Amino acid sequence: MVFHDYVTQEQLSGFDKYKYSAVDSNPLSIYVMHPFWNTVVKVLPTWLAPNLITFTGFMFLVFTFSLLSFYDFDFYASGHGSPHVPSWVWIAAGLFNFLAYTLDGVDGKQARRTNSSTPLGELFDHGLDSWACVFFVAAVYSVFGRGETGVSVETLYYLLWVVLFSFILSHWEKYNTGILFLPWGYDLSQVTISVVYIITAVVGVDTWYKPVIWNIQYRDFFTVMIVACLFVVTLPMSLYNVFKAYRNNTLKHSSVYEALLPVFSPALLFVLSTLWISLSPANIVQMHPRVFYLMVGTAFSNVTCKLIVCQMSNTRCKPLTLLLLPMTAVVMLVISGTMKHSETVILYIWTAFVLLVHIHYGVSVVRQLSGHFKIYAFSLKKPNSD
Repeated sequence: MVFHDYVTQEQLSGFDKYKYSAVDSNPLSIYVMHPFWNTVVKVLPTWLAPNLITFTGFMFLVFTFSLLSFYDFDFYASGHGSPHVPSWVWIAAGLFNFLAYTLDGVDGKQARRTNSSTPLGELFDHGLDSWACVFFVAAVYSVFGRGETGVSVETLYYLLWVVLFSFILSHWEKYNTGILFLPWGYDLSQVTISVVYIITAVVGVDTWYKPVIWNIQYRDFFTVMIVACLFVVTLPMSLYNVFKAYRNNTLKHSSVYEALLPVFSPALLFVLSTLWISLSPANIVQMHPRVFYLMVGTAFSNVTCKLIVCQMSNTRCKPLTLLLLPMTAVVMLVISGTMKHSETVILYIWTAFVLLVHIHYGVSVVRQLSGHFKIYAFSLKKPNSD
């Protein structure tokens, strides 16, 4: 495989000056999870590389997604009269999700414990977090499914975007303030998801058919919780923090255009993917929702990773991610109706292309930064000690 130097010399110089700055004010995180993670990290061997912990946690989410894809590829398994996902799968999903969340919480602590903190570690962690969004959202969807007591695949598509926008808001905020304000919704959602999986394993998906109270279904409760988390908590807090930086003259970008640059590519991705599902001749999101979500989530991660590189290296974010140019052509081709009978093939080919492009980008950046900092990505040994 041929690797490319995606990180510019200016960005490499910016990484050399980078210092981590984050604020975590979530009570659940401060008073419950951090003490738990502080205990867990002491059990880990000191030779274990933090990036290996990060990657292992991410792979737990990928494995959960893959397992549920096998038993519930089209999100019908939780519906009335359908063969349900086995209970052991939900137990595995609950354990894997909590393990992924725990490993995501201890990787930074392991880095500080072993004196191996680097900008690569933070980029690797947050880059995989951006990709993880689609895996845990699609996995949770299998609990409720698209049946009578679930939500439609179109609704889930928009809920996925609520999660994606919540994620990128934190990094847009850091791009403008220099400080990463960790969102409150993340910790609460991960604990809730793990508990929901275990409850589903014990009492079955049928329990979610019953109303929470009056005629309010569990699906409505979780939908409101996800949307409220963005519009009541994450968005107001992000805007407040950016405004506070502006008021204190610490805002990194003076013009509105420069401040909003990181939003352009995610917004275009949202427009393109929404056009595709809205004007699809074959109603593609009904036919292949899981593949469509995977494509959108992977493209989003590619866009977000490039923002994180710019934000960490203190360089200007480009207004357009190049991946979106061929995607524009693909979407225009599909909605024109000329390839109606080949739309499924186009989706699968385009999804494979997006996956390959993103993996190539990730591997190339990790290799380039590993070489620049003279470290191994997955080992604490130094290259010159061999």
